[in-house]
Amino acid sequence: MLSMLLFIFVIFILMLGYPVAFTLSGVSIIFAIICSFTNNFDLTLLFALPSRIFGIITNETLVAIPMFIFMGIMLEKSKIAERLLEAMSSLFSKVKGGLGISVIIVGALLAASTGIVGATVVTMGLLSLPTMLKQKYDVKIATGTILASGTLGQIIPPSIILILLGDVMSSSYQEAQNMLGIFSQESISVGDLFAGAIFPGLILVGLYIIYIVYIAHFRSDLIPEYKSKKNFTAKEIILSLYSPLFLILIVLGVIILGIATPTEASSFGAIGSTLLAFINKKLNLEILRDVVIQASKITSMIFILLIGATIFSLVFRGLEGDIFINNTLSNLPGDIYFKLSIVMFAIFLLGFILDFIEITYVVIPVVAPILLSMGIDPVWLGILIAINLQTSFLTPPFGFAIFYLKSVIPKDIQTVDIYKGVIPFIVIQIITIILIIIVPEITTWLPNKIFG
Repeated sequence: MLSMLLFIFVIFILMLGYPVAFTLSGVSIIFAIICSFTNNFDLTLLFALPSRIFGIITNETLVAIPMFIFMGIMLEKSKIAERLLEAMSSLFSKVKGGLGISVIIVGALLAASTGIVGATVVTMGLLSLPTMLKQKYDVKIATGTILASGTLGQIIPPSIILILLGDVMSSSYQEAQNMLGIFSQESISVGDLFAGAIFPGLILVGLYIIYIVYIAHFRSDLIPEYKSKKNFTAKEIILSLYSPLFLILIVLGVIILGIATPTEASSFGAIGSTLLAFINKKLNLEILRDVVIQASKITSMIFILLIGATIFSLVFRGLEGDIFINNTLSNLPGDIYFKLSIVMFAIFLLGFILDFIEITYVVIPVVAPILLSMGIDPVWLGILIAINLQTSFLTPPFGFAIFYLKSVIPKDIQTVDIYKGVIPFIVIQIITIILIIIVPEITTWLPNKIFG
């Protein structure tokens, strides 16, 4: 029970507003020292921290994170994303709900390039919301569309969360096989999760677009006809779409086809985005400096969180928290799906107060091995967790994405309107989760086809 007390205390300190990374590490070490006085924790376990931290820093898979962050920020700073939105808006200008469709598609493309929810939501809020409001889009529809398209970065490769999940799920899968006494072990990779996420991501984009088209046809008071101010020629539209789309497809293609690892492909993406900015005459020393500084800040934040999470994980396991969770789940009544639903609901609630990195490195390493030892497919579980967190980030009143958008929109937009606008998209998310549970092949067919 001490492990559960540690978990509750960490959440309490986080809710007081203290930095996540230092809360995880500081509270865990203080808790470990206190528990050592009552002989409930062996302090010699902390000697494993240097090797754990060294393992994080030298993890080849995690090297992909700064490269993909650099790629996304470069596409944003060089105005390539802004031009892409203008071109898409012109392309769909004669379609009812064309601007909303454009926002969803560009959001998906930005998600595939940036891979970070906060960055995509803020970028789409700054680029799209003024235009949507000028075109008399209902505030609820506009904000809901931006939030939903911005959070696609959770599921569409090369999502940062899929890279982190790939690392954690790989370790969890090996641990689950050890628990079952299987020593000729199978493994999963980030490429497996990338392949498994493609169809769910496309399904979400398709359902979002269907919803916008439906509203545009039957509620013209909410989505009026869109008139593009700038008419792009066919050549301009192709050029605006071709460059970022080609880069994204190449980066994902070499990973999924097994030509390159995610780390190798990420470096290609970083160089490619820089070349695109140079070709479009949007690259100078000032932009390059801003991109490097922002990418360094975000990368540092992520790795500090990883170090804090590994300290928490070590203390939590030292207090036998993993054994407690294992026994609790094993003794629950019902079948595997009931136990899975309990875990998914808990992760959903934690998504209100913890960022995806903390959940990925604090919660999932504890529960995933137990679920995987019950025979659950690791790719299927990983994608379910990713979409679950995406839904959690959208859900009022605590959704992270809502706060990201609220920070960059006009003050006169009411929070309750944002809540109302995002609810239909949350329903779409839940429908997608149910669909994946009923038809697991949506996530497992492509990885099996590619990687066997």
